[in-house]
Amino acid sequence: MTRDRHPSGAPWRNFYGRFKGKTLRPSQEAYLDEDLAKLSPGAVGWDENPDRNLIDLKSLFGDRDVWLEIGFGGGEHMVHQAVQNPDVGIIGCEPFINGVAMLLGKIREAGAENIAVYPGDVRHMFDVLPENSISRAFLLYPDPWPKKRHHRRRFVTEEHLTPLCKVMKKGAIFRVATDIPDYVRQTLEEVPRHGFEWLAERPADWRDPWDDWMSTRYEQKALREGRVPHYLTFRKR
Repeated sequence: MTRDRHPSGAPWRNFYGRFKGKTLRPSQEAYLDEDLAKLSPGAVGWDENPDRNLIDLKSLFGDRDVWLEIGFGGGEHMVHQAVQNPDVGIIGCEPFINGVAMLLGKIREAGAENIAVYPGDVRHMFDVLPENSISRAFLLYPDPWPKKRHHRRRFVTEEHLTPLCKVMKKGAIFRVATDIPDYVRQTLEEVPRHGFEWLAERPADWRDPWDDWMSTRYEQKALREGRVPHYLTFRKR
């Protein structure tokens, strides 16, 4: 191991979120044991793919457009989108294993067959996605890291936005939902600097949810606590 490398060979990427919360229920353990491997998008992690070979999206989804959800939480939005859009393939990345288990249960219940799941850091996924391959990406209620000294941990920084832009097709849509005013500010400052344009012409364009929106548990919490959701839509230039 060197100062800037993990023993697996991966670049040393600090991760500040949680990997696991409360004890999983037996049914959730079963979902992980029985379903997670079947839904793998391919070799993503550095330990299994040290050469960083690109994953084969065609073998996953055929000729479908591919969407990416970054940090899917409990998975309700992603399953909703998958069921409503069977003609696309959706990859979800989430390192919090409790959320992964919740998603797997929802996939079983809905019978969705167009989802791939990576239970890890989306930065590893960016390494192995082909350039110009993603048609839509979602960042919904990301960790706000409210303290100023922690703002560099937010997703809307160069470390994340540069590789995101690289893997998205020209004209692809990037949706961001957040209830934190300062996160809105940083998003509107940083995302356009990294290859995107904000698609807003009137207040309703960021105040009203998207027509196909599925409210998440995090949004419901925000509404209960009196915070105002913002719905920001960007397009890759």
